[in-house]
Amino acid sequence: MKKILIFAMLLSSIASVKAQDEVDAYFTTKEMPDMVKFLPAPPDTTSTRFVNDIMQYMWGKEQRVVNPERAEIAKRDAVYGLQTIIEEFSEPFGMNISEEETPEIYKLLREATATCDSICTLPKQHYMRKRPFARFNEPTLVPEQEESHRTNGSYPSGHTILGWSSALLLMEINPEAADTLMARGYMYGESRVIAGYHWQSDVDAARLAASVAYAKLHTSDRFLEQMAKARKEFQEKKNGGTNGVKAVAEEPRNAVNGRAYTIMGTPATSQDRGIIIQDNQKFLRR
Repeated sequence: MKKILIFAMLLSSIASVKAQDEVDAYFTTKEMPDMVKFLPAPPDTTSTRFVNDIMQYMWGKEQRVVNPERAEIAKRDAVYGLQTIIEEFSEPFGMNISEEETPEIYKLLREATATCDSICTLPKQHYMRKRPFARFNEPTLVPEQEESHRTNGSYPSGHTILGWSSALLLMEINPEAADTLMARGYMYGESRVIAGYHWQSDVDAARLAASVAYAKLHTSDRFLEQMAKARKEFQEKKNGGTNGVKAVAEEPRNAVNGRAYTIMGTPATSQDRGIIIQDNQKFLRR
């Protein structure tokens, strides 16, 4: 079994001095596919792809002003680490995730996301792409992280790898929640554009990288064994009526303030109708 040291906030967006946590990863960085060998280089600044990067950067800045609820989500997503994943994905997953309540799911997330994260180590070091806020010398949505990120490579996005791989992992445990989980996983990467820390091409490359890393996980017998334990734990919790999802035909209370989501994983507003997810329950708003 391979022991690796990871940091609580790793690679793509490290805001401060990180605490070390020993994680039993399924593969080392050297054992993961080398993205430098198969991933296209970041767009050249004279290319049409870079024009799209600039347009998306402008769109992200606009979202901070016209969509304050979405901007708040981007701020929360900027806090890199497993705890943020647990807090943001438990609702769309349909079950509270914690080391105490769901130890097998927690263990799978901790070790699998750390493994997936390592796939961006080599390309970040190889390309050392300048982040959009640094190129334009403009403020971000999370100013306290700017100084540490000016010298940290932008391509691909480590946050996006974390969010996309987490969504894939949780979807495999609970396939019925695939729509909401993948929608939230998509938003997690989108948040990095809104925050001003990543180009759109950083995010696009990271989703591909996370998918490759996730496929690699399935070649590990130890991962497959842990996934089976996590799926079993989920079913037992769900069938036992403990910590599970209950569908009821009534209005959720304090929907927006309670971090309610639509079935597509987007934040619920007072105008949304249909299934609303809040406090690990599904409500039908007519």
